[in-house]
Amino acid sequence: MKIAFTTSLPAEGFVRLEQHTLYAPLEEADVLVSTFDKPVMREMIMSAPHLQLVTNFGVGFNNIDLEACRERGIRVTNTPQPVIEPTAELAFALMHDVARRTAEFDRKLRQGKAEAFGVMNNLSHSLYGKTLGIIGMGRIGQALARRAVASGMSIIYHNRRPLGDEDIRRLGYEARYMSKEELLETADFVSLNLPYTPEVKHLIGERELKMMKNSAYLINTARGAHVDEEALVEALKGGVIAGAAMDVYEHEPQIHPELLTLDNVVLSPHTGTGTWEGRIAMCENVCDNILAWERKDIDSMDIVL
Repeated sequence: MKIAFTTSLPAEGFVRLEQHTLYAPLEEADVLVSTFDKPVMREMIMSAPHLQLVTNFGVGFNNIDLEACRERGIRVTNTPQPVIEPTAELAFALMHDVARRTAEFDRKLRQGKAEAFGVMNNLSHSLYGKTLGIIGMGRIGQALARRAVASGMSIIYHNRRPLGDEDIRRLGYEARYMSKEELLETADFVSLNLPYTPEVKHLIGERELKMMKNSAYLINTARGAHVDEEALVEALKGGVIAGAAMDVYEHEPQIHPELLTLDNVVLSPHTGTGTWEGRIAMCENVCDNILAWERKDIDSMDIVL
């Protein structure tokens, strides 16, 4: 079996595949390991006559032309399990950072621009007692909620459909379902944790931002296209919402230049799954998918297509 990669990944994560040819040319490959920063488009797929499996290194798969894969009968898999805890960790860290102004204070201290030390200077907002609204209450959303509950927050959520009674019992904490509009009007923090499809492009735009409290914060660790960045910049500048924390961007890797100038924004370079532990676990999940495909064990694969 010959395996091509769109990106160089940690060798220690692919020890179980050493009997196969790794980093083969795409035109010779049976399997392609893809990453979110390297789109796998139709021309690539059609230029690989032996390709039978695209296994994505990540939970998202909007970087892959699924229609072209479908035409060729190519299987597509992803790595949903290893990304849960690292992404939830970062979402919680960003939420904490923007509310407590941690990055802003650090930056101003280093630049000599911070306000003087004092009891009523440099005030921020606590997470304790606040309401977190999660749009996309899947595995990552639930992992974020678990952290928020431990910090004394209440949870509301919006999905295409409410969680079932058994799912709610399994959570171990209270989570109330609301419509998207009710959630935006109620939440102190709105976190986007849903996968990207064309139907949810600009899920948060000018209309939605105006529904949010002036004191509310928007957190996005999902996909940049969920948010209309032009509308977000205007909302941040105009005090429509209090702040935003983002790990993903609408035109990634380009970042809206005005986001870089605003103190009420915390930015991260798409590092939701970017821990050493997470990367190795994702490599192992890719190996699981490839080896399951090799032995024709479809039930053990994380199948997208």
